[in-house]
Amino acid sequence: MRVTDVEIVRALPLFSGMQKAHFETLIAAGYVQRFPHKVALLHEGEKPNFLHVLVEGSIEFSSESRGRETTLSFLKPPGAFILAAVILDQLYLKSARTAEASMVVLIPAEAVRDVFDRDPAFARAVVAELAVRYRGIVKDLKNQRLRTSLERLANWILAHDEECGRLGSFTIPIEKRALAHLLGMRPENLSRSFAELADIGVEVRGPIIKINDRAALAELAKPDPLIDDPRI
Repeated sequence: MRVTDVEIVRALPLFSGMQKAHFETLIAAGYVQRFPHKVALLHEGEKPNFLHVLVEGSIEFSSESRGRETTLSFLKPPGAFILAAVILDQLYLKSARTAEASMVVLIPAEAVRDVFDRDPAFARAVVAELAVRYRGIVKDLKNQRLRTSLERLANWILAHDEECGRLGSFTIPIEKRALAHLLGMRPENLSRSFAELADIGVEVRGPIIKINDRAALAELAKPDPLIDDPRI
């Protein structure tokens, strides 16, 4: 494993506070692998063999039931997944595939559980990581239950524009089908919602979104920090 890759993994909050010897044990057992776009990394219903740590690229998480499939979330680097299943040695509740060419560090799940039992700092970091994920799920649930689909889309546009530097224009980073699933709607409903937002100055041309009246969009969205602020 390259020194730079080891440093990236070590810098993650999950690993940064653990004893050097224990970290070296994990890294020695792990390896780096590059994957092209749309490669399945793990499948729901399977037991975890590895903890995956994303170093480059992005990951799409999805689930399928009775012939229906939906996108659940995306992960950008650096970040570990799916930690809860690894720690509990339980079945994956979702599948993961690369959303673009990606580099992933794979650490054997058994080694992760062994160090979890022996390194208090690592155990605390695992709890903190799982707590962050839990709070994210609560926010997603509130977003789905307390807002209309149009309000969810308006808030997503504002939030993503904020991530892009508040430029007022950006390219949708994922397929519109995946965006519709993230927002809890069908792709055809997403198209109708975009058409409704045109009345308050939101232009959509292919994957490009332009905000012409931020105040009007914010008035519709009514962002709530207990749902939308990533710092909370």
